[in-house]
This record gives sequence, C-alpha cells and structure tokens, in this order.
Amino acid sequence: MPPVTDQAGPRRTPTAGAGPLLNVDDLWTEAHRRLDPVHRDFFAGGSGDERTLRANETAFDAYRILPRVLRGGGARDLRTDLLGETLAMPVLVSPTAFHRLAHPDGEVASARAVAAAGTVMVVSMAATAPIEAVAGATDPAGRPARLWFQLYPQPDLGFTESVIRRVEAAGCRALVVTVDSPVLGRRERDLRNGFLDLPSGLRCENMRDPETGRVRDIVLDADLDWARIEWLRGTTRLPVVLKGILHPADARLAVAHGVDAVLVSNHGGRQLDGVPASIDALRAVVEAVEGRIPVLLDGGIRRGTDVLTALALGAVAVGVGRPVVWGLAARGESGVRQLLDLLRADLGRAMTLAGAVRPTDLAPDMIATRVPR
Repeated sequence: MPPVTDQAGPRRTPTAGAGPLLNVDDLWTEAHRRLDPVHRDFFAGGSGDERTLRANETAFDAYRILPRVLRGGGARDLRTDLLGETLAMPVLVSPTAFHRLAHPDGEVASARAVAAAGTVMVVSMAATAPIEAVAGATDPAGRPARLWFQLYPQPDLGFTESVIRRVEAAGCRALVVTVDSPVLGRRERDLRNGFLDLPSGLRCENMRDPETGRVRDIVLDADLDWARIEWLRGTTRLPVVLKGILHPADARLAVAHGVDAVLVSNHGGRQLDGVPASIDALRAVVEAVEGRIPVLLDGGIRRGTDVLTALALGAVAVGVGRPVVWGLAARGESGVRQLLDLLRADLGRAMTLAGAVRPTDLAPDMIATRVPR
C-alpha cells in the first residue's frame, strides 16, 4: 500500500507562505496550515489505497482540448439552465459533511458565498448547521442561496419523510439521493487517527428527531433499491437527482424510474476504491441517457479546463466538493467566494480560448484522448 500522506491528491503540495491566490492549490496550501491534522485527513482522504481518489484528478491528464477558431461571439455567457432554473455558471457546490470542522461559520458561510456566486449549494445530510439556518443565509445584496439537499434514505421511512418535509419547508429545490453508499468505505486515515465521531458541540443537525430532539446517527442502508427511489418520488414533488451513478445500465434505469437527473460521481474516492475516475465514466452515462435527463459530474474538478472538458463530454454542470472546504478553512466565507470566482474566471477564459461563447457550444469533437507514447 502506498504511504498515507496528508495531501488531497497528486497536485497538492503545500508550500511556505500564503502568496497570491491564483488557483485551488493556493487555497489548499493555506487550509493545510490551518486545519487540525485529523480533520484535514478526514476531508482529504479516500478509501483503501486511495487509487480512485488520485485518479479523479490525474484522469484529466488523458484528455486534450481541440479549440475552434475564428468563431467570434463577443463576451462569454456562462449561464446554465438546470432543473427549471438558470444558474450563473455551470459549477455548483457538491455535498460535503461537517463544514464547521473547517470554520466556525460552517455551512452558513458556504451558503452565503454560493448566494453571491448565483449558483447552487447541495447541503449535506451530515451538515453541522441545520438546513433552516443554511436556508436563511444571504449574500450582501440580501439574495438567498439556492439549495438542494443531499439525502441518505434512512430505513425508518417515517423519519426520512420528516427530513424531506423539513427541507421542503426550508425552500430546497431538489433532493440529491446518494446511492453509492450501502456501507461506509474503509477510510484508513480516519481509522488510523481514531476519528470516529464529531468533537463536542458539533452534531449532524439535519438528523435531529422532530419528536425527541435527539440527533440520530446516519444509517447506511444496504437494502436500498429502486423501490425506495419510487417511494421517494411519491413522497415529494421536488426533483430527484441520483448521485453516485457510474454504470450506464444504472443511468438507463434511472431514466426508466422517472429520475430527474443523475450525477456521475465516485464519492470523491471515499467509497469503493478502484472504480473509474468520474470523468472516465461520464461519456458512457451521457450516451446511455440519450439526452432525456441532465447529467452532472463531480470528482477532481480543480480548474476551468476541467470544467470545460466535462461540459464538452456531455455534463450540463459540475460540482466541487473538497475545494470548497479548502476555501472555507483558509479564508472562511471569503475563501469559498474566491474559489467560485476563480473557477468562473478560469472557465470563461478557457471557453474563449476554445472558441465557445456558451457552455452549450462545447461538444465532444472538441475533446481528444491523448495517445500514450
């Protein structure tokens, strides 16, 4: 097994001094210094030998952008239509747990930054702030964040329904159902560090029982199946997005069961080690759904060129997870806002250089796979 390090992936190399904020690596460098090493390992780590964790980033090295020229078009327009609304850019915040381990303001600070960016935050079921507090966050202009909610369906259907009613009342606009976690992946960094529970004073606030006030444990359900997805669709009018789709057959089944979108994801390399990088699984999933529902992607997005590659291969939008935590740990709300601004500017520049005015101008023929020497 390769040695366990405190790096979040192959591009993460902490350096001395804050310096100018030029890219995600700069935020990681600051976060590396500020985070408790045990919490840093929780956020950065993957399962098993962390092969999938590393592959999520290195897989982008196999793709090459084939730019178009002499296409004109003026200023770039990054607006993206998704599930009935228009986002300012095709980058959203993927669900990550325990933001208050990174900064005292936690998910509320992240939501304020997302509101300013005009995009979507997927709030984790394992958030350390209750969904009502996150929903109350606004940017300096008073605009609230657009929120989706990530759900682990619980075996107790009554409690699951009570969570759904809470997130509906809070104004969440979609349910993102994680389907790749029948059990917890073997995360050896956490086992080595003895990180088995949250510090005193922090709880998964969305798991608070409405009758007893007690915070329940999140139960990962090995019996989760398509019948439960049908139950969810009958329980809420919110759009249902399945997160954790890698196999094209499952993408076709999602369409058949009336799901509203799928998110190609390997849980950031934190569940089954050895599965493909998300970007390598994307094309087959896009082909399987045949344009009938949107396909999203997360895993390994660090630059605008990564976003461009995923969009050209058929994703409607991408999510970022760990970089949000790095921004939050490094600079709080400002760090998350700067991260989203960086990705917006980097994507706009990359699209200009590639000859695309809008995300919908990007096409598969603009991406080539590098032939190994």
